[in-house]
Order: sequence, then structure tokens, then C-alpha cells
Amino acid sequence: MIFKFIRYTQPAWQFNIEPELSGSFASCNISEDDFNESGADNRYTTKSAQIADMGYMQWNKGVLLQSTNGEIEKLKRLPEPTLKDEYIFIRKYWGNGWATFALLMRLCTFKNPVTEISNYLKTVNVKRAVRFQEHGIHQQYEDFLSALIGEKPLVAIIIPTLNRYEYLKDVLRDLEKQAYKNFEVIVVDQSDNFNADFYKSFQLNLKVIEQKEKLLWTARNNAVKSTVADYLLFFDDDSRVQPDWITEHLKCLDFFKADISAGVSLAVVGQKISASYHFFRWADQFDSGNAMIHRSVMKKIGLFDEQFNGQRMGDGEFGFRAYTKGIKSISNPKAFRVHLKVGTGGLREMGSWDGFRPKKWFAPKPIPSVIYLYKKYLPAHLYRNALFIGIMLSNIPYKKKGSSGMLLFSMFLTLIKSPVLLIQFARANSIANNMLKNDQGIVLLDV
Repeated sequence: MIFKFIRYTQPAWQFNIEPELSGSFASCNISEDDFNESGADNRYTTKSAQIADMGYMQWNKGVLLQSTNGEIEKLKRLPEPTLKDEYIFIRKYWGNGWATFALLMRLCTFKNPVTEISNYLKTVNVKRAVRFQEHGIHQQYEDFLSALIGEKPLVAIIIPTLNRYEYLKDVLRDLEKQAYKNFEVIVVDQSDNFNADFYKSFQLNLKVIEQKEKLLWTARNNAVKSTVADYLLFFDDDSRVQPDWITEHLKCLDFFKADISAGVSLAVVGQKISASYHFFRWADQFDSGNAMIHRSVMKKIGLFDEQFNGQRMGDGEFGFRAYTKGIKSISNPKAFRVHLKVGTGGLREMGSWDGFRPKKWFAPKPIPSVIYLYKKYLPAHLYRNALFIGIMLSNIPYKKKGSSGMLLFSMFLTLIKSPVLLIQFARANSIANNMLKNDQGIVLLDV
């Protein structure tokens, strides 16, 4: 991404980094040759800013842009966006509040106050644009007849579960109603009081693996190793889906010739549902609670990183790894799930609500695996901002994170709680550094 101010709004966005390959890869950039001056935003003062803005706008509309390393290097040789361009960009896509946040961050890091404030004021008339809106370029999807569905490949639905029989019952009932029939369900049950009789009433091709250890990523890896299915569909035990759920995942992979169908998750608590969840686009995250991948993906990039056992963001690491290796992943609104995010069982029993919200005072914050992930993939200026912003916005209850007013209150609490937060961060950072030292690499799927 050419704009540097994205470090203040999306520092952990995977499209900020470049994949490790020379071929064509999913991108948010257009090439200089594809730049159309007639559609450029003339408020920018440099061509590089106009090109980057056009690419970012198209990405947010669902245009499946692709770049090569050579095209990216060519863009980097253009004059960089000016400071005025940076403030235009942040106001245009995130609004005045984030522009003010960027200004304060830069003043606190000893940037020239006269230059900063001058360019900030020059852009006050920039109105916020609609960032996510469907482009309408994938309308032919509705009439697409998938040959893949006609071939009826075996799909393995993989569900780790921990003390959630009450919710797992509804999950399995939804799977009984699926229109696509050639699938097996692999449940890895880590519950304290394993109940084999629970599974006897379901009319499913069901394989149950009892696992004594509460190790989520080991559970998923073991399930993958236990099946010969070419299509792996990862699912959570507190979710609800429609009867066409499997069908829509397969259709998406076939239509876009993609490697991953990243189904969207509509959460009942937490942040508001993003407008980007309503149309197809390049996926910018991997949700292990609703994603289908071809088996060859894990042969190419490996299984899940088991250092995330007992922690958070193992699916985030897999998503980053897939992106950097050139794996094509589509955000799929048709294969959605309703994520109940229940307060008991699952990762809730590991002592946190999310990656930045441990349940106990003085517990490491963020969860050490979050720092491990960011340090592993992001340059220093990005992971530092990602950690700072994440901590600053996490001082309110999880169920309030969708409220703008509460987020402002969380920023204020950061100052009040700073001594405690520093202790929490120091503990988390120490554990994360040990994780990086102990990183033995990722195990490839060999069959």
C-alpha cells in the first residue's frame, strides 16, 4: 500500500505487505499502465497517490485486482504521496476522527507541528466517502452452474468442540439439512465430560475423535490428518448456517477458481456487521469458524501453527501465511454463518474474550500469540501501531466494542490504566519473544 497513513487505521491489514513470489498475486494496487486519469481524484497532488487511491477504491468495491512484484516496484519509484495527500486519504476513507488521531500520533512522535497542522487544516473540507460498496461485477455468479458441485467431491466438515453440547446440537441439526449430501463431519471433542451417547441421534456421516487435551489447533490438525477429503470445511461449535451453506462454498471456489472460500461471519455481539460482507472480494482475513479450502493448500503452506494452542489468532496466522504464499482467497457472502459467540466453552475457557481482552487483571495483554503473529509478519512500524491501537480500543467490555462512544471512552481509559497496561504488555511481549525463538516452522500435510 503506497499510503503511509494506513498505519494509523489498518496497521495489521495483510495487504500492507507483499507476497513472497514473483508471479501475479491478490492485491489492492493497480499498475501504472492501468491507471485511468479521467477517474482519478484530482485533490491529490501526486500521481502515486491518485493511483493508490484508485486501487484502494476498486479493492473495496470487490474488484479482484492482481499485481506482480515488478509492478509494485515500479509504483514505488514514483514520487511518494505528500503529507497533504496522506491527510486527504485518511479523511476520505475513515473520517475526521481518525485524521485527528493521526495528527496527534504524529505530534507525539515529534513530527514538525507547523507542517502537520498546516496540512491537516488544508484538508478539513474533505468529506468521508462510502468505503465499501458493491461494484456489481460478479452478477453472473447467480446463474453459474458449477461443474464442481456436479462432480460431488467429498467434503470434510471439521468441528472442534469444548463443553458446548447445548450449541453443538443445533450445529449438527443444521448440517443434517444441507442440500449438498456428500460430506462427512469430524468432531474433535475436548469436553471435560465426554458424552459419546450425545452423537447417536444424528443422521450424519459422523466421525468423533475424543481428545483429552484442550488444544484447539492440534484438534484441527488431527482432524485434517484423519480424512482423505479433497475439500476441508472448518466450522465452529456455536454457529448456525442455512441449507445451502456447503453448496455456496463449493460454488465460490469453482466460479472464482480460488483456493479458499472465506465465508463471512455475522456476529450477534461485538462490532457492527461490515458493509463489505455483502459482496464478493479478495478476503483479507481467514476465519477458521467458516472457511473451505482445497486440501492442496495445506500441502503447499502447511497445517495450523500449534504454538497458538490455548491462545488466539491461529486463524489469523494461517491467513497471513496463505496470502504471503500467493494463495487466492475469496470473501464469500453467500456462505455465511451466524456466530453466536457464546460466553462459555471453547476459547472462552482459555481466559479471554478476544486477542486483546483477557478476563483477568494483570494477565498478559494482548494475548501473547497476537504479538507473536504481528512480529512474525509485519514490519516494526506496523506491528507497533497494531498493538498500540488494539490495546487502546480494548479497555471496554467485548459486547460494547461496536459503540463509537465507548471506543472514545476506551481511549481515555488507556491513560488512566497505563501503569497496569504496561505491566500486562511486558508480560505478553516476553512470552511472545519466547514463542518466536521456539518457532520450529510449520508442518506440511504430506498425504
